[in-house]
Order: sequence, then structure tokens, then C-alpha cells
Amino acid sequence: MTKENSASKVVQNDPYNVDVAIIGAGPAGLTAAYLLSKKGYSVTVIEKDEHYVGGISRTVEYEGFRFDIGGHRFFSKSKEVVDLWNEILPDDFIQRPRMSRIYYEGKFYSYPLRAFEALWNLGIFRSTLCMISYVKARIFPNKNIKSFEDWTVNQFGHKLYSIFFKTYTEKVWGMPCDEMSSDWAAQRIKGLSLWSAVVDGLKRSLGLNKKPNDGMETKTLLETFRYPRLGPGMMWDAARDFVLAKGNTVLMGHGLKQLAQDTQGNWRMSASKADGSETIITAKHVVSSAPMRELSARIHPLPASSFQSDKLRYRDFLTVALMIKSEDLFPDNWIYIHDSKVQVGRVQNFRSWSPEMVPDKNIACVGLEYFCFENDGLWSSSDEDLITLAKKEMAILGLCDPQDVVGGSVVRQEKAYPVYDDDYAANVEEMRSELEEKYPNLHMVGRNGMHRYNNQDHAMMTSMLTVENIEAGERIYNIWNVNEDAEYHESGDEGDQAKITSEILREADKIIAQGANKNKDLNINIGQLTPDQIEALKSIRDVPKHISKGDDSKAA
Repeated sequence: MTKENSASKVVQNDPYNVDVAIIGAGPAGLTAAYLLSKKGYSVTVIEKDEHYVGGISRTVEYEGFRFDIGGHRFFSKSKEVVDLWNEILPDDFIQRPRMSRIYYEGKFYSYPLRAFEALWNLGIFRSTLCMISYVKARIFPNKNIKSFEDWTVNQFGHKLYSIFFKTYTEKVWGMPCDEMSSDWAAQRIKGLSLWSAVVDGLKRSLGLNKKPNDGMETKTLLETFRYPRLGPGMMWDAARDFVLAKGNTVLMGHGLKQLAQDTQGNWRMSASKADGSETIITAKHVVSSAPMRELSARIHPLPASSFQSDKLRYRDFLTVALMIKSEDLFPDNWIYIHDSKVQVGRVQNFRSWSPEMVPDKNIACVGLEYFCFENDGLWSSSDEDLITLAKKEMAILGLCDPQDVVGGSVVRQEKAYPVYDDDYAANVEEMRSELEEKYPNLHMVGRNGMHRYNNQDHAMMTSMLTVENIEAGERIYNIWNVNEDAEYHESGDEGDQAKITSEILREADKIIAQGANKNKDLNINIGQLTPDQIEALKSIRDVPKHISKGDDSKAA
């Protein structure tokens, strides 16, 4: 048989009786499917969307224009994640400049800030009040931190919090900042400090930043990023195609209906289509990226923790894409809208993500992002009304003349963000504890699958480690140690974190426990490590801990 004939021959696995059934074809689900297919497992993936894979990282196409749902930069400190991106999509990444600004009270602020510009826009009086408020918060901090507001005011002072955090955050989450858990603030903005931002801003304003800003401690300060030339969906289309080429199956338009075990501990999964038809899949393992609340409601018999899982909440999201007669409206990748006069939270400029996303050089394409709850007024509005709203708000912001809009499209994304309210952590732990104890062959992964605000690379990492657990036949990795806040402590180049190994973990533990400069017996040369590299070694996300035999699977 010739090489060409051999390559074209695909042995189709039985899609209804497989080693692993996977719920959801987003980054977590398709990462698991890709790696399991590569290792020779039979796999079937069910995906509720009838057309697109990729979940919130999909790319939607409308009349040749492509929309990224939420904006997804491809950057990770994990070498394994970067290597997998390059493996799945070896020839289609482009390097893009990052530019973003904040819109506040009719003025634009560079983000990261430029000190003199910020002072000019705010005015001397307000800038002075911001600094006094910041100093007060540092000298007299709130020692009883419970909410997002408490945490952020402690870090930046009440004045800066009210200007640059409160309005936007309440738009995103649809709840007052004093009702949000401080966990979210600690996760998402922990790496940012006012002092480092001011110093960096002064350097920028004075032209003293001589090297690219990809060595900063915080991801939000990176100045360039990689991006698939046709959007992030290009990555997940390629992953799906690989799964199919290995003889496995991706069932589109199939949602989870019921999940139950037989007497041998194998899974019987029922998936239904919009027309009511039903498909039954049996599997030894199930990997779920479905929302935890949804998964719990579909398991038979109903878990005891279903009362807690039913309390988990989600924030939904929609993008209104507008096509506008203009070569380019603004240079930014996106603009954060910190203004209560409009409902839009962020405006994406798709040509700045990739020129190939916009087929006509005389037409600009932007995406106005609205945060909402499923079935509320925004979510339930007609596409026509939403496009009208978007045109009106673009005019209010001074970004375009509504008469120049020549087309529009609406994309809705349910359960885009897991909500961090006061009780979420206890509710998640209750469900996790029960399901892991009762069902060792049920694996929850990804953002909604774990009710954690994971980014794309974190979601992938949970699946990468889950595949290793399936192959080992036990939970050798505790994927709940994939730490979502590690991304906000990054420094250095993409993927420079060493490969995950237990040997590196042991060395990191020695560094932590004994002090980096005092260790004479380490296998690595501590003297050659920078403080940033030591911090990278300590990152739980990038170096997940093996679970020792006999330990509780939830141990850190």
C-alpha cells in the first residue's frame, strides 16, 4: 500500500461504544479528544451547537466576516500548552501588536496607562484625590476582606476603584461589587499593582521602555500576542478534524440528556437533538466540560449535592457585530467602556486582531460586547433591536456615524462566565467531593466544567492532565490544582516554563522550603535562576502536584 493510500484509509470506530465520551467541543473537550485520539483511544464528542466547535473560543462567520467571541489572545507560560497549539496549528499563527484603551467620561486612557496622559485626562485635582485615596487605603487597610469592592479598594484606593473598576465590573457581572466574592479580584487583578503600573507608565511616557513589554510580571501588560490568522476557531476546527481523521466522532447538535452507570461501572450517556431524536453512547470514561449545574441535573440517580449545584450561577454574553464603511475606525484590538451612559462593556476591532478576519479593506468590522443574563431584556431582544442599540451606542461613544453601518449580526453565548458569589466555592466543593468519590471515571474539566474562571490555556491544561489520569487508571494529577491566577503572574517569553515533571516540582519545593540561595544539593543551578523563574517553578498551575498514593484526591 502506498503512503498516500495508507494516509487516506481511516478505520472508523464504533461511535456508540467507546473508551471515552466527551461532553462539549470547546477548548477543554477538544483538547481531551485530540490527545486521546492521538494515543489510540476510541472517542465520541457531543456538542450542543449545530455548526461551530470551540465553545466561547469559536469563530463565527457571517458573509465572509469573522468574529472572535470575547477576544482570545494566545499566550501561556506552560510550554506544554504552547507546544500543543503549535502542533495542532503549525503554520497559521500571526504575531499581533496589542493595543487597548479605557473609555471614561468621554476620554480615552491607554491601557496599560501612560502616566502623563492619565494625569492630563483626569486633571490635577482628581489625580491628587486618587493618590490621597490610595495612600489612605495603604495606611488604613480594611482587614475584613469579603467582597470585590473590599479587595480592590484596599489595593488601589476608593477613588481609583470607582473610576476604573466599579462600573465595568458591575456591567460584566450584573451585580453590585460589594456582593461579589473577593476571590475573583484576587484571581484576575492580583498581579497588578498601582506602583508598578505608574512606573511602567512613566517609562512609556518618557520613551524609556527600550525592550518589548513581554517581560512584565502581569499578562495584561503584554504588548504583543500570537493569534490564528482566521480567529481562534481555526485552532478548534483543526483539532476536530484530527479527531475525525483518527476514526473518532464529533456529534454536532447533540446536547446531554442523561448520564447513568451500569452495574459494571460503565457509562450510558443519552444525547438529544433539537428535533427530539436521541442517541445512546456507552463509554468507560466520561469527560465533561458541561456546566456543573447542568451536569448534576443530568446524572441519574440525582446526586445528593444537586441542591448545592443548582445554586451555581452564570453570566451570559452577546456580541453585536457591525460592518461599517471605513478602512479602520480605531487602532485598538479592543476598548473597555467604563461609562454608565451605555450598556456596552467592550468594543472589539476584528481587523486589529487579524486583517484576514475582515475581507473588505473598505469595511471595518467591530463587535460590541454586552453582558447579560439568559432571558433578561437584552438577551431576549430581537437581533434587529440589538443592532439598532449597538449603532446608537457607537454614536454616543463617538466611534462611528450610524449612517455608515452597512450590516450587522448577533451572536449569543450562554453561560460565558461562572459567577463568583459568596457561596460558589462551597457549592462547587460539595458537588466535586461527591462526584469524585462516587464516580472515579467521571472527569470534570474546563471553565464551566469546574465553575472556575479559567482562560483557554488553563482549560486545556485541565484536560491534558485528565488524559494522563485516564491513561494511568487513577488520579495521579489533581486537576483542581491548575491554578487560575497563575496567568496573572507571568514574566518572560511565551512557553518558557519548563515541562511539567515531578522532578522539577521537587526542586521547586526545595526552593520554597529552604531558600533559593542556601541550597547546595539541588540538581539545578539556583544561581542561574532569576526570581521570575523561581516563581514560575512555584506556580501550581504550571507545575501541578502529583497526588501521592494513599492521599485524598482533593489534597493540594
